[in-house]
Amino acid sequence: MAEQLRGLEDDRALLGRTSTAERVSDILRSRIAEGYFPPGTRLSEDSIGGALGVSRNTLREAFRLLTHERLLVHELNRGVFVRVLTVEDVEDIYRTRRLVECAVVRGLGEAPYALDGLAEAVAEGRRAAREGDWKELGTANIHFHRELVALAGSDRTDELMRSVFAELRLAFHVVDDPRRLHEPYLVRNQQLLQALQAGDRDDAEKLLAVYLDDSLERVVEVYRRRVGEDV
Repeated sequence: MAEQLRGLEDDRALLGRTSTAERVSDILRSRIAEGYFPPGTRLSEDSIGGALGVSRNTLREAFRLLTHERLLVHELNRGVFVRVLTVEDVEDIYRTRRLVECAVVRGLGEAPYALDGLAEAVAEGRRAAREGDWKELGTANIHFHRELVALAGSDRTDELMRSVFAELRLAFHVVDDPRRLHEPYLVRNQQLLQALQAGDRDDAEKLLAVYLDDSLERVVEVYRRRVGEDV
């Protein structure tokens, strides 16, 4: 925990002069998504509040916000913990992804589309793969899907899926073989990008639906085995 707290001290500058609960929750959400606080980690009010230089009330409100987003869980008489997802949680996350992401692609207007963000996410994934940084490849994959959702031009959809993708990262951090999990989707992200560059929404939606179904099967298979080992 000492190393994590030193990192949080570096985040103090992000708070500025006003230490609002929203800003604290943004920092903690990012740290949880990065695997800084793995699933099952107990979050100490005293230690984290001291590292960030915020009051206990501000930190508790940030914890409450992240609990509402299903990233944290409060256990009576034990404290606040980073949530450990169930297999059913993972399946529900993918149901939501399929509903939203496929609808975004289906609802696109006439080409050309603003695809620079998607192209950059594919490039990020390639760099991570070349460097053998498989967790970073997972981050690039999430970036790709955030950019895909952003094509809808809806702040509400972006906010909804920000929480969904953050939850998904909780599952990724439990997996012990990130290369096996993420590497196959680098090529498929490129295929999706190419379909959208060609203006073929129908093909892109079909590719995406199969992609998400395959990803669900792979993640659940690995996640069920991993969680089962830890029981």
